[in-house]
Amino acid sequence: MSALTAVILAAGKGVRMKSDIPKVLHCVAGKPMLAHVLDAAEVAGCARKIVITGFGADKVASVVKEQAEIAEQKEQLGTGHAVIQAKPLLKDFNGTVMILCGDTPLLDGSDLRRFYEQHTETGNQATVLTAVLPDATGYGRIVRAADGRIEKIVEQKDALVKELDIKEINTGIYCFDSTELFAALEKVDCNNAQGEYYLTDVIAKLVEKDAKVGAVIAADAASVMGVNSRRDLAVAEKWLRWKTNNHMMDEGVTIIDPENTYIDANVVIGRDTIIQPYTWLEGNTVIGKNCVIGPNTRLTNMQIGDGSSLHFTYAHDAAVGKNTNIGPFVHIRPDSCLADGVKVGNFVEIKNSSVGKGSKLPHLSYIGDADVGENVNIGCGCIIVNYDGKKKSRTNIGDNAFVGCNSNLVAPVVLGDNCYIAAGSTITKEVPGNCLGVARARQRNIDCWQGPGGR
Repeated sequence: MSALTAVILAAGKGVRMKSDIPKVLHCVAGKPMLAHVLDAAEVAGCARKIVITGFGADKVASVVKEQAEIAEQKEQLGTGHAVIQAKPLLKDFNGTVMILCGDTPLLDGSDLRRFYEQHTETGNQATVLTAVLPDATGYGRIVRAADGRIEKIVEQKDALVKELDIKEINTGIYCFDSTELFAALEKVDCNNAQGEYYLTDVIAKLVEKDAKVGAVIAADAASVMGVNSRRDLAVAEKWLRWKTNNHMMDEGVTIIDPENTYIDANVVIGRDTIIQPYTWLEGNTVIGKNCVIGPNTRLTNMQIGDGSSLHFTYAHDAAVGKNTNIGPFVHIRPDSCLADGVKVGNFVEIKNSSVGKGSKLPHLSYIGDADVGENVNIGCGCIIVNYDGKKKSRTNIGDNAFVGCNSNLVAPVVLGDNCYIAAGSTITKEVPGNCLGVARARQRNIDCWQGPGGR
C-alpha cells in the first residue's frame, strides 16, 4: 500500500449549500465531511494524503492540520485543474494516485482498498469507480463501447440525449498511474459548457492512446453519494447514523429506538449498554459496559464508566466513573470528574469540580469550582458561591462531610473531614474537621406581630 497516494478535492464553495462555510466542512454525524474522507483514505492504505483547497482555504487547512498535505487551487477552474495543483508535491512519486472527493462522507475505507487492489491486479493505467443509479440526473455518465470498455465520461451539461439515458454514473473516484495522469492532464482543454478543465477528460485522452482503462462498479451506490445541498446533507446524516446504530447493535449494544437515537461516528459504547430513545451521543464520547443512557440525554465528549446510569442529563467535556447514578435534569459542565458510585439527583449543576467516591448530591444544588471528597452528602438547595464578581475561587470539602440543606459555601473556603454544616448556614471561613459549622442569625419570635388593626 505504500505506493498509494490520495488526492482529495476540497476546493469548491458548494453554491447550493448557500453557506459561508466551505462545503467539505459541513458536518455529518458529528464531524466534517472532509474528515470522513480522510479517515476512509487512511483505511484504504494511502501512505500520503494531499488535500486541494480553494474556497475557505484557511478554514479547510485548520481542520486538516497534520492529517494531510495542502495544495491550494487559487482559481476554481475545474477538477482537472485542481489535480494539477498536486503535481509539485508528487514530482518524485511513482505509483498510484487515488482521486477522492471531499464531499463524499459515506465512503467506506475497506471498499476503497478493494478498489485499489482491483486497479493494481488488472494492470490498469486508470480505473474509474462507478455506480448504477435509478435516477442519474446531475452526474457524469459512463459511456461504454459495445465490448464494455469505457470510451469516455460525459458530464450532464455536455451529454447527448441518448447519453442522458445511461444509468451508470461517475462517482468522481479514480485510481491513476501517476505518470499517465499528469501527462494526460497537460493535454486537457476547457472547450466545454462550463469552460473548465475536467478530470473526466483524462479518461478520454488515455483511451485515445490505447492505455488500459477499467471500471469497478461500487457495491453500494449510497456509499459514494456526493453532498451538494442541505437536503443531501440530511440524507447523508440519516444514512450514516443508521449505519452507526446498526454497527453498535451488532457489537452488543441495545438501542431501544434506533430511529430516535443519534450517535456520532467517533462514539464508543461497551457491550450490554442500553441506549434509551431521544439520546444524543456526540464527539469523542466513550461509554462503558452495562450502562443505561437516556432517555432524553445528551453527552458530548464524555467518558462514562461501566455500570452507570444517566437519564434526562446534559453532560459535556467531563468524566464519570463506574456505577454512578445521574439524573434527572442534571447538567455536568466541562472539566468535571465524578468518581465511582457518585449519585447526582434532579436539578443539579456541576462545573469544573471533582466529586469523590460514593458522594451524594441529591437535588437542587450548584457545585462550581469545588473539590468534594469521598462519602460526602450535599443537602438540598446547597450552593457553592464561587464568583465574587471579579474572580472565581475554589471550595474544598473533606471526606465524610455533611452539608445541610439550603447552605451557601462562599469560596475560597475549606471544610475539613467529618465536619457538619447546619442547614441554612452561609459559610465564609474554614470549618475544621469533626466540627459543626453554624452561620445563621438567631431566631426571634415577636409576639402580636399581626394583631387587631394590622401591623
